[in-house]
Amino acid sequence: MTRSKATLGLTVAIDVILINVAFVLSYIIRYDLDVPYPVPPQFDAPFVPYYVPFAALLTVLCLLMYRIDGLYDRHRRRRPLEEIYRIGSGTATSIVAMLAITFFVQPEVYSRGMLIVAGVLIVASLTLTRLIEHLVLAARRRKGIGVEQVLVIGAGEAGRAVMQTILASPGLGYRIAGYLDDDPNKKNGLGRIKHLGELSQLEGVLTEFKIDEVIVTLPWQYYRKIMHIMDVCDKARVRCRLVPDVFQRRMYNVDIENLNGIPLISPGPDRLPSEAYFAKRAGDILLSIIALPFFLVLLPIIAVLIKLDSPGPVFFKQERIGKDGRAFTVYKFRTMVDGADMMKSKVAHLNRFKGDTLLKVVNDPRVTKVGRFLRRTSLDELPQVINVLRGEMSWVGPRPNTPDEVVKYEVWQRKRLNVLPGITGLWQVSGRSDVPFDEMCLLDIFYIENWSLGLDARIILQTIPRILFGSGAY
Repeated sequence: MTRSKATLGLTVAIDVILINVAFVLSYIIRYDLDVPYPVPPQFDAPFVPYYVPFAALLTVLCLLMYRIDGLYDRHRRRRPLEEIYRIGSGTATSIVAMLAITFFVQPEVYSRGMLIVAGVLIVASLTLTRLIEHLVLAARRRKGIGVEQVLVIGAGEAGRAVMQTILASPGLGYRIAGYLDDDPNKKNGLGRIKHLGELSQLEGVLTEFKIDEVIVTLPWQYYRKIMHIMDVCDKARVRCRLVPDVFQRRMYNVDIENLNGIPLISPGPDRLPSEAYFAKRAGDILLSIIALPFFLVLLPIIAVLIKLDSPGPVFFKQERIGKDGRAFTVYKFRTMVDGADMMKSKVAHLNRFKGDTLLKVVNDPRVTKVGRFLRRTSLDELPQVINVLRGEMSWVGPRPNTPDEVVKYEVWQRKRLNVLPGITGLWQVSGRSDVPFDEMCLLDIFYIENWSLGLDARIILQTIPRILFGSGAY
């Protein structure tokens, strides 16, 4: 959503101040500090009155170029790098314009070097303020401050793609109020994302849940319904946006090429390409080599603690389903009493999310005292370094499920099996055991569709404070 007029006015005012401060600093650097060489006496000039017109003109040019480049028409999804590019582009154009003006006008006193230094300082100062602003806004939005209530229309693949993107990016400042869908098979909700009714109930839902924005993900074959939805939103003064109907099944990573002005659109891959897989695998091996000494040092200590705490083996081994549906044995330090799997039926009624595919019990009576500590610190996962070295798992990826859990997958959830399962993942940094299975799947699919080495690094870094504070672990 674009900025309010008040916020935009404040931003422009700050930019004006920073542009002029940068210009004054460039004057000090050139004339007072004599960088890069002393100014000849005949060219020495006081800032007032000689350079005041230059400062005013440069300010006007910069604001105009920023406006043309769209810097002041920002949206939540714009990345910091995009803003930095627009700042650099607008500033460079303004400095070139100033140099051209001085060439034709030939003022009595001016310094081209000073103008270039001013340009560098303007880009640096405006970039710094934008980065600080992004960090502050993202932190506030993660705490629920300044977020917008979003209603998704349709819970098909396009709708799930929208929801998983919002769940994986809390810094965008959106909160999913729920979704509307006429399909009776989609009335159970997706984890904590509730089905709020059918499309005919839109008007009441907008008022009851104080919706700020509606995102329509229906195919264009429902044109009349879409037009009706837009009319209802318009009357309620609620912003309505549409997801393009192109490649509803594979709408992510769409490749767009240009054929002499004709756009050619093709869907992106539904799994990691081979070069990405090899890069990810190389990173996994490197991290495993680094982690292996820690594992070997902690192994005897943890083994002794487990043995002293309760009878049974040190390691817990269980069959899990990995990439492409292949079964493998996962290794963990044992955190429950021996034979805990046989006791599932006795604690099933304690499942935190009723009817969920996964069994998650707060204060599970099967967990031992040492096991509770190992789970809270995620040290129980350490033996999975072996699985990573064997190529059965990755450091980052979807949580591997057991065969009896995988058979319950819906068709769209099976996309989780397109990559290696991971020790940590978006689900881990988004709440760990506090995340219901459907939400976990949405986060995992977002990860698969948007994978990059940078995303892996971000998830690993975000996992550290989760482990230290033990949030969502039980």
